[in-house]
Amino acid sequence: MGALRTSWYMFNKVTSHGLLESVCDTEFYSAPVSKFWAYAFTLSKAPELGDTVFIVLRKQRLIFLHWYHHITVLLYTWYSYRDRVAGGGWFMTMNYIVHAFMYSYYTIKAAGKRVPRPFAMLITLMQITQMIVGSSVLLLVYRWKHDVHCISTMHNIVYGSVMYLSYLLLFSIFFYQTYLKRSGDGEDKKRVKRE
Repeated sequence: MGALRTSWYMFNKVTSHGLLESVCDTEFYSAPVSKFWAYAFTLSKAPELGDTVFIVLRKQRLIFLHWYHHITVLLYTWYSYRDRVAGGGWFMTMNYIVHAFMYSYYTIKAAGKRVPRPFAMLITLMQITQMIVGSSVLLLVYRWKHDVHCISTMHNIVYGSVMYLSYLLLFSIFFYQTYLKRSGDGEDKKRVKRE
């Protein structure tokens, strides 16, 4: 539901007011259509740590990308929401969309159903795209910060850029190692079959 409501808000913002206004918009945090979803998004970062608990309880391997991503996104999201920084509408909307697909995938797998491998690949590609767009939005916030009153702090821009670029690197490595890399001993095929 959050993906639909925030997407509708951002679609209207971009088509009615343009890219600059959509990036520099801080009304996302208070507009009637999106304020609940902005707040819910911020709060949702704490319970999302719960999937880490499931990984540990199921005795699955907890990779660095997983716990690093959850901790840093929680801190950055709360920090950004507190300061009502520009770009938040983009960040939240993209994340809502990706998570709608990702948690649907996890739900289907938890129900014991087989999910075609391309669907998992698509989710990781969506995450990589999210990191590219997030980095681009932060670049635009930096560029427009003084010219058109794009509200943010240099700390937020730097933290967000480090976060998004590190995610881009980590998700790209994950994609390569999980879906593209071939080893001579067949271990990769065994790992993919376990998915």
